[in-house]
Amino acid sequence: MAAALGGDERPDPSALRRKYLEERDKRLRLDMAGQYVDPTGDLSHFVEDPYVEPGYTRPSISEEVDVAVIGGGFGGLLTAAKLRQQGVQSLRMIEEAGDFGGTWYWNRYPGVRCDIESYIYLPLLEETGTIPSERYATGAEIFAHCQSIGRHFGLYEAALFQTRATAVIWDAQAARWIISTSRGDSIKARFVTVSQGPLAKVKLPGVPGIDRFAGKMFHSSRWDYDYTGGDASGGQTKLADKRVAVIGTGATAVQIVPSLAASTGHLYLFQRTPSAIDERNNTPTDIAWFKSQPKGWQRARMNNFLTILSGLPHAENMVDDRWTDFWCRFISRIGERRASGAAFHPGAVMQEVDYEKMEEIRARVEAIVSSPGTIEALKPWYNYLCKRPLYSDEFLHALNRANVTLVDTAGRGVEQITESGIVAAGREYPVDCIIFATGFDVGVAAYKVGRYRLVGRNGIGLDEKWSRAMRTVHGMQTAGFPNFFIVGGTLQGTTAFNFTHILDMQATHATELVARCLRDGVRTMEVTEQAEDRWLAKLAEKHVDHQQFYEDCTPGFLNNEGDFKDKPTFVGGTYGGGPLEYERVIQQWRREDFAEDTVMTHQEPGSPHQRATG
Repeated sequence: MAAALGGDERPDPSALRRKYLEERDKRLRLDMAGQYVDPTGDLSHFVEDPYVEPGYTRPSISEEVDVAVIGGGFGGLLTAAKLRQQGVQSLRMIEEAGDFGGTWYWNRYPGVRCDIESYIYLPLLEETGTIPSERYATGAEIFAHCQSIGRHFGLYEAALFQTRATAVIWDAQAARWIISTSRGDSIKARFVTVSQGPLAKVKLPGVPGIDRFAGKMFHSSRWDYDYTGGDASGGQTKLADKRVAVIGTGATAVQIVPSLAASTGHLYLFQRTPSAIDERNNTPTDIAWFKSQPKGWQRARMNNFLTILSGLPHAENMVDDRWTDFWCRFISRIGERRASGAAFHPGAVMQEVDYEKMEEIRARVEAIVSSPGTIEALKPWYNYLCKRPLYSDEFLHALNRANVTLVDTAGRGVEQITESGIVAAGREYPVDCIIFATGFDVGVAAYKVGRYRLVGRNGIGLDEKWSRAMRTVHGMQTAGFPNFFIVGGTLQGTTAFNFTHILDMQATHATELVARCLRDGVRTMEVTEQAEDRWLAKLAEKHVDHQQFYEDCTPGFLNNEGDFKDKPTFVGGTYGGGPLEYERVIQQWRREDFAEDTVMTHQEPGSPHQRATG
């Protein structure tokens, strides 16, 4: 098999496909996504906020505002910032955490860093004047940028932190959303936007005994520095005499492990499936280059990156990193096939490039890792896009340390947690601390992530409306829920690896509509069921069938742990024309189809609620 899969010759496609399916089958479980549990009840301590002082109280408030923004991550920040740019001053933000930042507030683990270039990932760089110190920014720097956005646009004055929305209910008589919160607030809002993102709902493995462990145990998104010592830059000196277990080898673990390997007495890394890890090649920002960029450079760079990752022709590669490398190969190979005049199928070309790329990823493991057994365990046998590709210049090297043990579970995962350790592959590993680097429940509706009741016209909740089938317009609006927008909706919307670009698209769409309604004295604006029908028809027309590809993939969040058909998550439920075309569609809708697809009522002349805010 090794000869068929490696060497200087191109890989044997039939041998690779057999190997990929064999490895997938090792990991398939009957319970699929049911193998994970919510951190509620006895497990609720996993999601407590470790970054705020306990005992916070404040008087409850009762108020009326033009717009309520639920969520203070990049989705909420972009929405609120664009509302400010539109002249909207009557604004309230509601955020469960102790500050802005969203996933960058919660995830402060050692080594946390973004794997998308900071010049395109961090929104509003030109507006705020932020200059990232590195090409790939640390989590601390991204968190600080979120705070900078809050200060620049005057959003702190509008924010209620450590406050969770508990109910968002439409009052038809008042034409207002009535928002109740965990602090006893009652907020009447003319418009509501919600932005609980895909990296917010903590996911825990339902391992037997998870509630019995006598040592220290926490999720990576709630890092306990009191226990470990140090900070996100390293220095976990309190672990020097500890045996530490990390469960998971995805994006979080790949960043955590190098720091822990340098700090712990012994580190055990429990792996179900290895990640595909390419080099990152991080560099400091060239300040002179950054300051020389013309107005509008950031959006041009974002569009260029997304053009390439959409497999579209491009004049230049502005970002030119390991993300674009894969897609540039594909685009180039397509050009070669067309030039030859021979018949070809784009999918077959993509698979050819994919096999070659993954051979390089596996060869990188061989070049860096010293132990033969560890080398074989770390080789990823699946297609490049089956899991989120990862980038690290330290992870593989860390596994060469004498105090690091990779516990490969041959795809089965951890079997049991005891009072004193972890059982995997029939062996117990005594440990003092368990860290779950098991990620988040991706693709869950915003109101479920935020844990609030969402009730529209006639007392009908969104759960009830969508009980038979999800129905939206652009993944952002839905009939029966007037003056309501989802920013960050991927299902029936769109997605991209540079997710802040999608948030920017949808925040722009929502805020332009809200500002128009406020300027024109619109009391209620609601998409129609006919508009939903038209959007569903458009989704069907543009649908790209990814089912076979993702069912062949190793289980993970992108294919709902092997149950892609029943929950297509990020990819299968999005607009098939791609994110750039999606943006053109919603722009055209604002210009041409808005009136046809909505029902509007207006304020009577002289109404006290009619405001000139734009």
